[in-house]
Amino acid sequence: MSEVAEITKKSEPLFSKKNRKLITDPLDDHNPITVQVLGICSALAITVQVKQAVVMSISVLFVMIMGNFLISAMRNSIPDRIRIIVQLVVVASLVILVDQTLKAFVYDVSKALSVFVGLIITNCIIMGRLEAFALGNKPGPSVLDAIGNAMGYAWILIAVSVVREILGSGKLMGFELFGNASEMTGLYGMGFMNNNMMILPPMALVVVGIIIWIQRSRNTKLIEEN
Repeated sequence: MSEVAEITKKSEPLFSKKNRKLITDPLDDHNPITVQVLGICSALAITVQVKQAVVMSISVLFVMIMGNFLISAMRNSIPDRIRIIVQLVVVASLVILVDQTLKAFVYDVSKALSVFVGLIITNCIIMGRLEAFALGNKPGPSVLDAIGNAMGYAWILIAVSVVREILGSGKLMGFELFGNASEMTGLYGMGFMNNNMMILPPMALVVVGIIIWIQRSRNTKLIEEN
């Protein structure tokens, strides 16, 4: 738990070079999905459509920011023996708020996401950042850490969903890209066919694997760390 140490013992600016790395590092070198291999379940299950991935990403971003902020603000008053329980209560309350909001305003997406919104409660990325960072740092840096890790999670989800939706259904955000498949117009009239395998969960793992391969092939530091 090296990150538990207070990083702001000196009154350094919120957006100092060290604190800015809390946002930039999870986007690449310390990505929670491709490097730390956390939160992989949602990357496999809800990336068939970009819309679902975007909504899930926004939901996780909200829960992480608020969760990190609240736990950090209460860190000095949380007894060590019940810290996990407190974290779960905070995250569960935020997830319930998100779930009810989605059902009220984007019911179709909420229905498509199904149980995976509720599973944000046990998302390893969120619980990991609460335990490893928010409990040991001030609210400002904790919010930056939440933003960085949530955005690192989000861009992987969106990238995977873009590939899967385009190749699996010939659409992007619901818009036809290659013509109308039922009327055999555009590329479909020339013999093009959607790859139905892309909508299956195992193909999400393949796409994530390709992203990991590209990431590691251009960044030797990741190979040396392993």
